[in-house]
Amino acid sequence: MKSRTILAGLVVAGSAALAHAETPVERGEYLVRGPAGCGNCHTPMGPDGFVADQELGGRLVEDGEAFTAYAPNITPGGRVAQWADAELKKAIREGLRPDGSLIGPPMPITMYRGLADSDLDAIVAFLRTVPAVDNKTPASVYRIPLPPAYGPPVETVTAPERGPTAEYGAYLAGPVAHCMECHTPMGPQGPMLDSALGQGGFAFHGPWGTSVAANLTSHEDGLKNHSDDEIKTMITQGVRPDGSRMFPPMPYGFLAKMTPDDLSAVVAYLRTLPPLPDAK
Repeated sequence: MKSRTILAGLVVAGSAALAHAETPVERGEYLVRGPAGCGNCHTPMGPDGFVADQELGGRLVEDGEAFTAYAPNITPGGRVAQWADAELKKAIREGLRPDGSLIGPPMPITMYRGLADSDLDAIVAFLRTVPAVDNKTPASVYRIPLPPAYGPPVETVTAPERGPTAEYGAYLAGPVAHCMECHTPMGPQGPMLDSALGQGGFAFHGPWGTSVAANLTSHEDGLKNHSDDEIKTMITQGVRPDGSRMFPPMPYGFLAKMTPDDLSAVVAYLRTLPPLPDAK
C-alpha cells in the first residue's frame, strides 16, 4: 500500500510539473523581452525611451559613414507577417530574406547562427503573438560591401543544458544576447572573436554621446577586481561599483529580466575569458 501511495504521489507531482511546463511562446517571450533584447533595436524610441505601444515596430538604428540601418517591423503588422515561419527563422539565424537578399549589420547574424533550434522556434512563435504595429521602415543602405552569405546553411543547433554554468553562460552571452559581439574589437571582417574576445573598446555613438564597450576579460583592466554581485548589478542596472551610471546601448532593462540562474551563468562564463588589456 505504501509503495502505491508513493507512486501516486509521483504521478501527481509529475502531472503538476507538466501543467506548469514552459510553452514555446513563454520561452520566446522571455528571450525576446529578456536576454535577447530584440526591442533594443526593433522598438521605436521617443524622448522618454521606448514607445511601449509600438513594441518591435521598427526604427532607425544607426546612421553613420558605413551604413544607414533600419531595424524592420517584426510584428504581425510588418512584412514578416507574409513570411513562412521557416523563412523568418532563416532570416534571423542566417541573415537571408526569402528573396535571397542579405540582412546587414548591426543585426548580429554571426552570433545568431548559434541559436538553438528550440529557442529559434520559440522566438518565432512569440513574435507571431505580439500586437501588430502599423509602421513601415525604409530599406537599409550600406556603403560597405556585404558578403554573399554569413556561412553555409545552418542545419541544426542544440543548446547546452540550462543551468548556472559557464557552458550555458557562453550560449547566453554569445548566440542569445550577443554580448561578445559588442564587447569585442571590430576588425575588417567583423568582431575579432578569435584574437580579442571580450577585450572591449568598440565605440557607440548616440544621443547620449559616445560610449565604449567595456573589457569583459579577467584582466585587471576588465572584471578581475569586481565581485560577482558587482558584475550582475552592472549588467542589469548599468551602475558601477562607485555608483556612476553606464551609458546605452547596453540593454539594461532587458537584461534585468534574466533569471538568477541565467545571470549567474553569464558571470561564470565571463570569469573564463582569458585576460586581455584594454584595446588601444
